Formats: sequence, C-alpha cells, structure tokens
Amino acid sequence: VIVLREKEHGRTFPICIGHYEVSVIERHLRGEATRRPMTHELLSGVIEAMGGTLVGVAITDIRDETFFGLLQIDTGDGVLVEVDCRPSDGIALATLVGCPILVSEHVIEAAGR
Repeated sequence: VIVLREKEHGRTFPICIGHYEVSVIERHLRGEATRRPMTHELLSGVIEAMGGTLVGVAITDIRDETFFGLLQIDTGDGVLVEVDCRPSDGIALATLVGCPILVSEHVIEAAGR
C-alpha cells in the first residue's frame, strides 16, 4: 500500500500496488539508475522520443475495488492525449518524470470509506 497525500488539504489516499511497482517507485525516489531501461523508463523514453511529455497522471475512477487511471501526454503540438493505465504504472511514471498525480474527488471519497 502506498499513501498519496493531497498538497492543499492533507487528505490521504491509500492505494494497493504490486511489489514490482513499489520497487520501481522507491528506486526513482532515491534517484537510482539501472544499467538498461526498465519498463517504466522505456515508456517514458518512447513518449519523449515521439516529442511528447507526460504532464500528469489522473486516477479517475474506482469500480469493484479496482482503480482506473489515465496518462496525460502533451504531444508537443498543443494536443493532450489521455491513455488508459493502471494507476500503479502511472504513479511509477509520475515519480520518474516528476509530474503531478491527480485523483478525482469521488475516488478519494470512495477510498476513504
């Protein structure tokens, strides 16, 4: 379980993620590099090589105890593309590139119950 904390109001949001994603997030937060790109570094590199920038990760919904998310990618020409993702992968990418993680209000409320 990782806990996201709201910047403005300090509310917290717990989310269960896999061991692999936890290790990736911890490595990114410590600034540790790998010899070869792992999956999240690969995806970040592909986005960048295609002229895009990951500008945000949105956790948009929760259904049947499953969270849903979107990668928000600026294509470089003013177009925002949203790509379906598992929130755990999105959080790992966000820690790598330093973009915001946004959570829909109804998801925070549902997760708090």
